Amino acid sequence: MTACAIEPSAGHEDGGGAGPAGCALSADGAYAARLASAGDSWFPERWTLDGPEPYAVPLPRNQPEEPGTEVQPMADGRVLIHRLVAGRHTFSLLYPTGPGTGELPLGAVECPDVAARMRLLPPAPGGERAYALAVGRRSTAVWLVAGGPFGPEQLAELPGRCSGGVWLDPTGRLLALDREAGGRTKAVVVDLERGGEVSPLLQIAADSDDRLLLADHDSGLLIVRSDAPSPGQDRLGWGVLGSTLPVRFPECLRLRDCAVTPFAIQPGQVLTPESCAVALRVDGPAGSWVAVWRPAERRVHHLPAPEGWLAGTGLWTPDGVLRLPYATEVVPCGVAQLSPPAAAVPEPGAAPPPCPQPGREAGREADARTAGTTAAPGHPPEPEPEPEPERAAEPAPPTPSTPRPVPLQQAPLGRLVTN
Repeated sequence: MTACAIEPSAGHEDGGGAGPAGCALSADGAYAARLASAGDSWFPERWTLDGPEPYAVPLPRNQPEEPGTEVQPMADGRVLIHRLVAGRHTFSLLYPTGPGTGELPLGAVECPDVAARMRLLPPAPGGERAYALAVGRRSTAVWLVAGGPFGPEQLAELPGRCSGGVWLDPTGRLLALDREAGGRTKAVVVDLERGGEVSPLLQIAADSDDRLLLADHDSGLLIVRSDAPSPGQDRLGWGVLGSTLPVRFPECLRLRDCAVTPFAIQPGQVLTPESCAVALRVDGPAGSWVAVWRPAERRVHHLPAPEGWLAGTGLWTPDGVLRLPYATEVVPCGVAQLSPPAAAVPEPGAAPPPCPQPGREAGREADARTAGTTAAPGHPPEPEPEPEPERAAEPAPPTPSTPRPVPLQQAPLGRLVTN
């Protein structure tokens, strides 16, 4: 049974929502979109980021949007909007038309299951198509909601409840999802060009929960979250798609009393995944700030976040500059540029450097250059004892499986780390 059914184009009513959606960046970083506030109401706003200076274009309609409305920028500058209207999920493209806002309705998806939830997936490579995930009680459907010839189209349906959503290739063919089934969560790959064919991606241990958080097309670097090395406690780890090495879980990514969430990987580092810089959002008792980590260094650099940072949003340039969008009363549309320390080149045979005392680093390692304002200091975590060296997950015993062809000539990471 499908999770949702399709309907013709819907009207422009607004539906309810749980809370304001965050800021979304297009796959190439040229545009951003978010819900901006005007008093007690909300309206879509598009940011242009690839010019000399960032600027925002408001896209209000005849009535304000609900806080739970989702927006996503497309490659051509239009903004996809996802509304909940009387139990139906409607999709439209918004674009500026002189003093007003134009809207192109794309259609609607109806979920007969009242418990089903639908949300947009992260922007797909290329920016010409957009996808959504409909999660029901027992199954999950992947929908093409923008860029198709006939409006919303269901592309795949998977047994089990799925979350996450990471694109594994630059064509938008392979989608990684975290599927919950049998009491465990494992990352799987959905091939959207082969009828939604599903193959395993992460199988670190038989009884572990293994999720994929980020992937980089150029280097193959994967950032995962799993409780394999510490049962009952999630850890951040990294691996390389197609590598024969096990997934590693660095001790320096464990910050006491802090939640660490990766949100961007430096692109362009072909064949050198260990040198990719990974941007982290750190949330602790003192607030939120930015951190940068590279697999080769086994240490975390804590950086100041700009005032008004749209927390958890940002992207890397290939030359290692982290761009963070922010909004304040003085600068309603700005981008801070942070240049973390360059990757250290260890001497041959030298041991990797120890993890730092985080509280002594924040605010002094970053060279912050902002567009329109000065970056505000972040809030460093409390110092903690120097941790032990990073560990690799113990491989799970191999289980019999039937080999199958894999797109892009790359073996699933799950098969590589469990054998």
